[in-house]
This record gives sequence, C-alpha cells and structure tokens, in this order.
Amino acid sequence: MGDNARRRLFFFLQIQAACGFILVVAVSFASRNPRPYGVLDAVALAIAVAGLVGATVADRQMERFRAEKHSGPAIMNTGLWSLSRHPNYFFEWLFWCAWPLFALPSSATVIALSAPALMYWLLRHASGIPHLEAHLERSRPEAFAAYKATVPAFFPWPGYSWWSRKL
Repeated sequence: MGDNARRRLFFFLQIQAACGFILVVAVSFASRNPRPYGVLDAVALAIAVAGLVGATVADRQMERFRAEKHSGPAIMNTGLWSLSRHPNYFFEWLFWCAWPLFALPSSATVIALSAPALMYWLLRHASGIPHLEAHLERSRPEAFAAYKATVPAFFPWPGYSWWSRKL
C-alpha cells in the first residue's frame, strides 16, 4: 500500500464497515417483520438453504480440484463449475436474496432488497469476479479463454456456449 498505507487501510475498512452495515440493516428489517410465519417464509428459507448448500458444494468441489495433481495450468470446469465460472459467489448472492422475502410485505422490503443488490454488485463488479478473473487471465490465459467462452461468469446456465452462439 506504500507510504499512504494507514490512510488507504482506514478508507478500505470504512467501505467494508458501510457494506456490512447495509447487510445488517437488511437482516434486521427482515427479522422484525410482524406477520406470522407462512408460505413466503418457507420459500425464503428454501432459497437461503439452497444458497448455503450450493456455496458449500462449490467450495468442496474446488477443494478437491486443488488437491489433485494437474499437468500444466488447469481450470475447474466440472460439477457446479461447469454451469458458472463462480458458483460459490452465485450461491452466496442467492442466500442474500432470501432476506427481502422474509421482509415482505412491509415498507422495509425495499431496504431489504439492498442486501442482494449490494452483494451482486460487490461480487460481480467490485471485489470478487474482476480480481479473480484478471488473475486467471494472467496465470493461464489459454485455458481460461476456453472456459470463459463456454461458461457464464455468474448465473448458472446449462448449455451456455450453445445459447451464446445462437444469440
């Protein structure tokens, strides 16, 4: 961080704190919803569980891949990683999509929507995907170019390469 390390670290941590505050506020509003437990809550819970399970499966698949011996630069492209270049990020975002449903119907729903919107922006455009993909483009350009042409960055999509050629 150079000569300005303290100042840069301070601002970096302030940005993290602001993002954390937005996420906490969204969860807080969802938890204060006075309506009785119902179908919408069951749907929200199913989405949250799917997000947690999906992220766990994606992480375990990557752990197994990293433990294997590969000849040359390899890219994980099986399992969930064949449907999305970043399924762990997608499922983390999916988890945050449950909170606005827990907040429905209330005036806080719009505020609760800020959680998945913020997470999508952070993962897709700020801290997650851009940095990781820049690293992959530098470290294994040929393998990553082929992977990038056939697998979408964020939203899982079977048959992506076929659809992308048709559109």
